[in-house]
Amino acid sequence: MPFQQGSARTRQRTILLVGIVVLLAALILAVVLASILTHRKEEVSPQMMKWKDRGTTRNLREVILGRCYSYIMAQYPELGDKDCLKIWESLEHAFIYKNPCNITSEDYQPLMELASHPIPCNKSLFWSKTNDLAHRYTKSNQDFLTLEDTLLGYMADRVSWCGDPSAPGINYESCPKRSECESNPSSVFWKMASKMFAEAACGVVQVMLNGSIEAGAFRNSSIFGSIEIFNLNPDKVSAVHIWLMHDIGGPQSESCSGHSIKRLKSILEGRNFKITCEDNYRPVQLLQCVHNPAHTDCRLCTKAT
Repeated sequence: MPFQQGSARTRQRTILLVGIVVLLAALILAVVLASILTHRKEEVSPQMMKWKDRGTTRNLREVILGRCYSYIMAQYPELGDKDCLKIWESLEHAFIYKNPCNITSEDYQPLMELASHPIPCNKSLFWSKTNDLAHRYTKSNQDFLTLEDTLLGYMADRVSWCGDPSAPGINYESCPKRSECESNPSSVFWKMASKMFAEAACGVVQVMLNGSIEAGAFRNSSIFGSIEIFNLNPDKVSAVHIWLMHDIGGPQSESCSGHSIKRLKSILEGRNFKITCEDNYRPVQLLQCVHNPAHTDCRLCTKAT
């Protein structure tokens, strides 16, 4: 009997040990499989290669830092107290390792606070569908500033960025367009920057619109029509001057008496702004004619007023 009892206990211990070994082996296998799956997931994230817009600009850190230092050292030394490294870090923190369709205004708030600076009165120039012309004008006339002439806009102009939840946290292959998801890094950034630019405006502000667009010079869905116009402060802004420009050789689809301009005037009047509108504001038209001196549209530019 003692021998049989001892044999039974030995068998029980053996079964117990085998069970423990099998359990440990299963746990080790599960860990290995999880590691393999995670590694593969990092290599080909479900988010990667999915979007329709260009990916993050290569060497983004160096581009942002270089533009920041150039702006505050060479162009506006009075802003020399700005910390470009902190500005870059706050931008990076806003999107890295994040789903590029879940970006919020809170993500960018530290960046906005670090990079903001006063805008002198009477210098704010807003634009819609006149990107190239508006910036050629501010480069030739230092009396006006667009959003892209501020520190925030200067750093971010024509560059792209977006994150990805998986390593390396930045998607260099593609980023989402606004049509794919509205809360993407670029859209949220420019909406916040545009709102801040409008809030800072004071005195007389200028708006350059394109009168050669068939659909109308003013669009409610544009950044100017949906954000900037509603963040101008009537207590700070004394008047809004509209410059309605037509392309040299292009159609003159709308004048200052056109339907979309009437809609814009109605919105501005409802917010108690004084308004003027001028077709083909002469200083800007002269700039257009520099590139088209022989065109018939430019002959009037050479006549004495």
